[in-house]
Amino acid sequence: MRRCVRARLLTTLALLLICVSNRTHAQQASAQRSVAPAIRAGDLLITGGRLWDGVADTARNNPGLLIRNGSILAVGVSAPSGAAGGQNPDGSTSLVLPPDAFIMPGLFDLHAHYAVDLFGEGRIDEYTVNASLFLANGVTSTFPAGEVDPVEARSARERIARGEIPGPRIYSSGPYFGSWRTGWRESAITADSLRQEATWWAQQGVRGFKVKGISPRLLPVLIEVAHANGLTVTGHLDSNLRGVNPRDAILMGIDRVEHFLGGDAIDDTKPAYSSLDKLDLTNPTTRAQIDAQTRLFIEHNTYFDATMAAYGYWTVREPGLYDDWANEREFLTPFARGVVEAQLPRKPLPQFEKIHYVKKQTLKAFYDAGGAAQLTLGTDHPSWGEFWSGFGAHRELHAMVLAGLPPVAALRAGTINAARAIGVSERLGTIQPGKYADLYVVRGDPLTSITDSRRGLYVVRAGTVYRTDDLLDAVRGRMGPVNEADAEWWKGNIRLRSGPDAPR
Repeated sequence: MRRCVRARLLTTLALLLICVSNRTHAQQASAQRSVAPAIRAGDLLITGGRLWDGVADTARNNPGLLIRNGSILAVGVSAPSGAAGGQNPDGSTSLVLPPDAFIMPGLFDLHAHYAVDLFGEGRIDEYTVNASLFLANGVTSTFPAGEVDPVEARSARERIARGEIPGPRIYSSGPYFGSWRTGWRESAITADSLRQEATWWAQQGVRGFKVKGISPRLLPVLIEVAHANGLTVTGHLDSNLRGVNPRDAILMGIDRVEHFLGGDAIDDTKPAYSSLDKLDLTNPTTRAQIDAQTRLFIEHNTYFDATMAAYGYWTVREPGLYDDWANEREFLTPFARGVVEAQLPRKPLPQFEKIHYVKKQTLKAFYDAGGAAQLTLGTDHPSWGEFWSGFGAHRELHAMVLAGLPPVAALRAGTINAARAIGVSERLGTIQPGKYADLYVVRGDPLTSITDSRRGLYVVRAGTVYRTDDLLDAVRGRMGPVNEADAEWWKGNIRLRSGPDAPR
């Protein structure tokens, strides 16, 4: 009996020693992790201001960000003695921010059109001025969500990669899949031919597919190919009368849905817009349908890219939301500005005005039903020259807050949620060690006043620091043709009529 008691005591003591040993090792490992790495030549240290890392709900005093080789090496590093900004004696660089600076993760636009249509004669994709405008507005990552000219898109990615022009990360989408694409012939496309084409685009390095006007026969095939290649599918959908209801697309496995939630609130016997502009969320049945559709998004981990501000461009614009705080037409060439301003003001579309305000109600309902983590930011603004998509990212954030979301939810939609939605959250979306150094620095506090996101000071893309004003100044007066002889390139119906993105 005594031997049994002694054995139990020895076993207990051994377990205690193991626990103490494990705790000591854990404490030592923690202490090692907390030791800031030594700063060396080529490093960038950002001090001053306040930091919102995208994880917490609030900002804190910036503890010091150490960036090496384009990635965040450490959070919590003190500045070298005597560092006042610029080059340090050890070969590192210090960026010392003012007290009212606010550091946040770079914004991610998941519906970032580079398309422009200055003449009303068809869209073209423009990647030089637009790339700078996105970056200057803190948008460090973009997904074009359907490219009018995939060849031009690839060229732009290569020029940015070579450092020839500044710009955000471009997660290419390739051409539209569906009737929106020039040359798309539904009756001529088989499941096998679609698999072949989609696989070809995957091999060319696209990071996701965009559907618009696709049939329920072909959508599951595209989703199958995308997922087999580690890609995502997003869609501008409709009702089942003219395509696929988002409800059914979610069940097919689509990754993201754009513009409207769909579900039973959409009448499948008529086009989706004919239901959307009449939705009444004070009706208990309609509200229950929206809540049920939200649960479907959550259960299937499907993301909703609301594009809140997109429809409002075509309406009697909501006050404050469409302020021109940067005189956006100044980025046009003098000739192009004359062409654009001759077409203004544009006639409002009454249906889009109704949809704009209905979307505010449905977004708030989606959020209230638990959909906050499924929301992403997308601007969806192929520009006709009055406004530009880069600035639209701030309108989208503002629109979310005007709809009733707290600023932190809007900012998460434009950072970590978007990164998760396209499958890159391991390296983007928050400010944490090991992630790419994509940061946006503004004056003020967007967590308190969302429009402070417009007050850019710096943007950091893969560790390279840009002054936002310098990026804007470099492209002012450069968008569009310089004269009539130069105009043809800017007319998609002429230059792209042969269909460079026609189905293969």
